[in-house]
Formats: sequence, C-alpha cells, structure tokens
Amino acid sequence: MKIALLSRNPKLYSSRRLIEAAEERGHEVQVIDVLRAYMNITSNKPSIHYKGEELEGFDVVIPRIGASVTFYGAAVLRQFEMMGVFPLNESVAITRSRDKLRSLQLLSREGIGLPVTGYASKPDDIKDMIKMVGGAPLVIKLLEGTQGIGVVLAETQKAAESVIEGFMGVKANILVQEYISEANGADIRCFVIGGKIVAAMKRQAVKGEFRSNIHRGGSAEIVRITPEERSTVVRAAKIMGLNVAGVDILRSNHGPVVMEVNSSPGLEGIEKATGKDIAGMIIDYCEKANKPGKTATKGKG
Repeated sequence: MKIALLSRNPKLYSSRRLIEAAEERGHEVQVIDVLRAYMNITSNKPSIHYKGEELEGFDVVIPRIGASVTFYGAAVLRQFEMMGVFPLNESVAITRSRDKLRSLQLLSREGIGLPVTGYASKPDDIKDMIKMVGGAPLVIKLLEGTQGIGVVLAETQKAAESVIEGFMGVKANILVQEYISEANGADIRCFVIGGKIVAAMKRQAVKGEFRSNIHRGGSAEIVRITPEERSTVVRAAKIMGLNVAGVDILRSNHGPVVMEVNSSPGLEGIEKATGKDIAGMIIDYCEKANKPGKTATKGKG
C-alpha cells in the first residue's frame, strides 16, 4: 500500500510508530503536513498538491490532525476522500468528534451514559445551570479545549459563578458538567480499532490534580473493563463514525460515563502501559479495510 500520513511533525511518537509499523509490513509512507498541502477543487478531477507536486497513487490516508488545524486538515482529508483514497477516519467523523457539544448531543440521543452537562449563553442563567448539573463542585470546560487545557474544577458555588462569568465575559463557549467525585481522579482510556477494543488503560491523576492526562504527570496502568464499559465504549466510537478512536470513560455510581471520544488518540501512553503494538494493529486494519472509494460520505459530509 501507498499510505499518506497527515502529520505536522513526523518526529512525534505516534507518527514515528505508524511509519515504522507500515514500513515493517512493506508499505510506502509519505508524511504530509496538511498546512503545506493545497487543493484544486474546481476541476472534474479533484487533486491535492504538495511542495510543487501533485499527490497521487495513494491507497490509504491516515489523519493525525491536531485540534488547532481541524478545519483545514478536514478539508484536505475530504479531498483525499473525493479522490477515492480510503481514510482511516473520515473527515465528517473527525469534525463531529472535535465538536464537544455536538458529540455529547449525539451520544445523549443514543442513550450513552454521560455526566450531567449544561450549556448556556447568558450570565443570567448561571445560577440555574449550576443547580441543573447538581451544584458545586463542578467542572467547567472550554468547548475548544484539548489535552486538559481549559478545564477547571470549581469547588464552591461562588467559585463556579466567578469562573463561568469570566469565561462568558470573554465570549468563550463552555460546558458545565457534574463532578464525578467517586472516580477519584482516574479515568479509563479505551483504544478502539474497527469496532473492537484492542487495549485499555487506567490513568490516575497526581495528588492535588483532577485531570488524569499523562503529560500532566498522571500515571497509567493496564486495566480490565466490565462488559457494560465495553459496550458503552464500542457504541460511542460507532456513533461518532470513527474506525479508530480513544474513548475516555469514568466509573461513576450510575455506571460508565463517556467524557470524550478522541479521533486522533496518542499511541505512546497506551503502548507503554499495555505493551501492545497498537500502531501495527492500525496498519493491519488498513490492510483489511482499504478499498478504493470505500467512504461512507464520499467526501460529501
């Protein structure tokens, strides 16, 4: 196979591992910085150009699109789809999962367990919204936040009101969610490939921190998940339309709740915690699933 890897930094662990896994299996990989790619969208034959040359002959495109370049990255990926190249994750699924509000609404509609979540626009509604999600302590999240950035734990009613007013004052879009105290600063990251969970790890926040992100000092260990958790995770990835996803859940008193469905999950934490060759599994999936033009949306989404 000839594989296009959409990555702005080929030296990142996840990108390096995917390149290694593909080359070990005899495939050719070209790393493409999406911001350097440009497209001809007016002709009968859609094309992508990169560093002065037309890109062609690809069988698979693997998107590793950073949150800050989602809009342009999805446009480049959509162009690949229109050219009949098989995408590991489709552009419409990636943009759907990156929109925190939209993704929660879709998961909610399908009955997936979620933290009680509020969303409002005006400061007048703050007190009622705080009451609606069960009062303080509660978690306030920027819709555009990623990797734990823009996530605040407000431990009192006064603190919650002040933080929400502050965010609203700068016209930031936020979600307000119940704080799942029984999770004790831990979450579970499940890695899904082709509708199956291939690995799961428990991430534990450092003392005094409620965000369990590994790059924030959190630790990770292999974990066994329950049948209910397994069902929730697989359904969440399917609802988002993602072939490969990192689904983050919390263990609450009322069962597993989904915090996020990540369309470009990092490989370093999960591979080191579980000892599994996740990159190799992704390439193996591409080998089996790749067929020309096999895109649900055909670039129309």
